[in-house]
Amino acid sequence: MTQVLGLRALNRATLDRQLLLRRSELSVTEAVQRLVGLQAQTPHTWYVGLWSRLSGFVPERAAELLTGRELVRMALMRSTIHLVTPGDARALRPLVQPVLDRDLYRNHTHGKPIAGIDMAKLIADGVELLSPKPLTNKEIGALLGGRWPGRAPASLVYAIRNQVALVQVPPRGVWGLGGPIAHTTADAWLGPDRTTAASLEQLISRYLAAFGPASVQDMQVWSGLTRLREVVDRIRPDLMTFQDQHGRELFDLPDAVRPDPDTPAPPRFLYDFDNVLLSHADRTRVITDEHGRQGYRTRRPAPQILLVDGFTAGDWTIDRDNGSVTLTIRLFDRPFTTSDAAAVTDEAYALLAFTDPGATVHKVVIDSPG
Repeated sequence: MTQVLGLRALNRATLDRQLLLRRSELSVTEAVQRLVGLQAQTPHTWYVGLWSRLSGFVPERAAELLTGRELVRMALMRSTIHLVTPGDARALRPLVQPVLDRDLYRNHTHGKPIAGIDMAKLIADGVELLSPKPLTNKEIGALLGGRWPGRAPASLVYAIRNQVALVQVPPRGVWGLGGPIAHTTADAWLGPDRTTAASLEQLISRYLAAFGPASVQDMQVWSGLTRLREVVDRIRPDLMTFQDQHGRELFDLPDAVRPDPDTPAPPRFLYDFDNVLLSHADRTRVITDEHGRQGYRTRRPAPQILLVDGFTAGDWTIDRDNGSVTLTIRLFDRPFTTSDAAAVTDEAYALLAFTDPGATVHKVVIDSPG
């Protein structure tokens, strides 16, 4: 009989693999590789993701890895910018090309303007222009527009972004700094490609190690890829199978840790695009009904979420005013218990010490419903 994994069992397993049950002693690069990257389209919020996961995390160290080309930001899973190691940039990028193709050709804004274009020639032009030095979207658009009269420059740029492995270069993404969005090719930034592309079977195994146990639909939502059922079936003999409380089939690695459902889960502050919130088709293992009633799908910017006992309990913002910094927590449905309030407050002050160490005043406000 197939073992059923309840909601809390899935929650604790996912949090453990996401380094959210306890802060890890892994290095930054080891953590980024274990997590198969961090979604990182915003320049700096992903630093909070690493702070919530790693013991003694120092943002300047991660920034040094970015400027030193030991970490890169590029379009990968779901056609979104991810922070990954150079090895994963090389190994994973070819696997998600179908996702980037679909994003380009079905894109409401850019699909029609690039219809019928000689894509091979456009790619060659993009590589020629971007290889010598990084260029902003405006710069590359102007150059491509001169070579492709009658085509929308923004759509030409988008096509290059989706068809060529590009790296978004520093100072964009460097802690404490700002900079324009500028790209160069992965080959120009990282040197000749000596990495063998991963297989889809390897991709699935790494996903399970970072996000499992999970269904085929979960794998597809995370990666953006389709037709993964046939890939899973090929490696089914090497996987364990379970069911969730709704009877959905789940897969996992045989040696993966599945903690006791009653394992304590400390409060954790998640950044706006934290993968733990985005990488499953069924997100109830972390996301509560109360979270779903907040209307986040139609609101921008994306919220920053607080986990209490492993589940979404509220959102949080930081406001800065003349040297004073306030972290405000807005609860979804019920006040904290005394012990939860104390633990959340301690974690909140620790977060402010991380984000704003030079502020003269740190404040934490808990806004309870009703």
